[in-house]
Amino acid sequence: MVTSVPRLVIAAPSSGSGKTTVATGLMAAFAARGLAVSPHKVGPDYIDPGYHALATGRVGRNLDAYLCGPELVAPLFLHGARGCDLAVVEGVMGLYDGAAGEGELASTAHVAKLLGAPVVLVVDASSQSRSVAALVHGFASWDPQVRVGGVILNKVASDRHEELLREALDSSGVPVLGVLRRAPQVDTPSRHLGLVPVAERGSAAVEAVAAMAAQVAQGCDLDALEALARAAGALPGGSAPWTPASPARAEGRAPVVAVAGGSAFTFSYAEHTELLTAAGAEVVTFDPLRDEQLPDQTAGLVVGGGFPEVYAQELSANEPLRRAVAELALSGAPVAAECAGLLYLCRELDGQPMCGVLDATARMSDRLTLGYRDAVAVGDSVLAVAGTRMRGHEFHRTVVEPGAGAAPAWGVRAPVRRVEGFVQQGVHASYLHTHWASEPGVARRFVERCRTS
Repeated sequence: MVTSVPRLVIAAPSSGSGKTTVATGLMAAFAARGLAVSPHKVGPDYIDPGYHALATGRVGRNLDAYLCGPELVAPLFLHGARGCDLAVVEGVMGLYDGAAGEGELASTAHVAKLLGAPVVLVVDASSQSRSVAALVHGFASWDPQVRVGGVILNKVASDRHEELLREALDSSGVPVLGVLRRAPQVDTPSRHLGLVPVAERGSAAVEAVAAMAAQVAQGCDLDALEALARAAGALPGGSAPWTPASPARAEGRAPVVAVAGGSAFTFSYAEHTELLTAAGAEVVTFDPLRDEQLPDQTAGLVVGGGFPEVYAQELSANEPLRRAVAELALSGAPVAAECAGLLYLCRELDGQPMCGVLDATARMSDRLTLGYRDAVAVGDSVLAVAGTRMRGHEFHRTVVEPGAGAAPAWGVRAPVRRVEGFVQQGVHASYLHTHWASEPGVARRFVERCRTS
């Protein structure tokens, strides 16, 4: 059993420092050297892993110590890194920023410690010179269990600026492993929830990743970075890779579980599909923007997160599919919908007719709802029995009215106690994004209901 995957964690003092550019460029640059690179992202972010996948040709995977628990971080990492020569983990926010009110939990530093991985600190040096040494020293010495193995200086203005930064850092004990100039061509467009997903950008995303790779290959010491990754050693605690394996499957044909994809529904964790498949389902992806019917013999439906608000008119125009989804739900078949999926099941979204499965309306809002949530299943559903506890994450600028049905999906503890979501017949719809690896029984229960509904 391999537990010594060479690995690096790419972190920063704060958001906006250039982590995604450096991490994605580094993944692509190592891949161009012929290495099999395993891409990972700390936290619940769905968008960055899409760029990571373009850079490496492998599925981008999340490592979230809040959603999955600290005990699953190393096993999920090893699962994703099977057969790889090296792994690159992109951090979240600032190095020591974790779940609100929970100390280091789910921070990049926490995940780096769970993986025993060296950290490379990406510093936006655009408005400083000698002060960079104090900043790097503070981050490197704050937690002795976090090993900051090097720094990459980003947005450096000139050769003279670089000289001043290097002189300042000479006495810090943290080597400079890269210097990147300002490069607008590697910028990626953003909107109300962050970067525009890869699925929506096509060739422009490919070009952006290639530009990131070229910038990193030119400005960073790839040999030193690879050596740092290879010095990581075995993971702490003798962890074994996570597996989606389920008990022996039921006899008979595998039920078809349709999973929404395409540009409007890009938010998903790879482990969900793996768990559904392991539980005995035949998973078939479809695109609600283009496909007018559900896959043949669909027995269950999963509609995850994404940006239906951006495509409301196109989704509404696909009336045959909206009608097919409504008919499937009315039949009592299992339907699991998260965030974007919740909006799609409403009567309307920003005045555009949707599937009408739920007696609720959805609209865009100026307010960002963001944060981790502790949740408990209020009643039995196709996903869980009453009392099942899971952790989730909310991330949206929309409002659904009412926010809960007669039978809510979850009771949520934070930020205030409330109920939210809808359970009716076989439908479970909620704003909460959850990671099923933390509760594998969710996928098994869903597939079993697909067999019997």
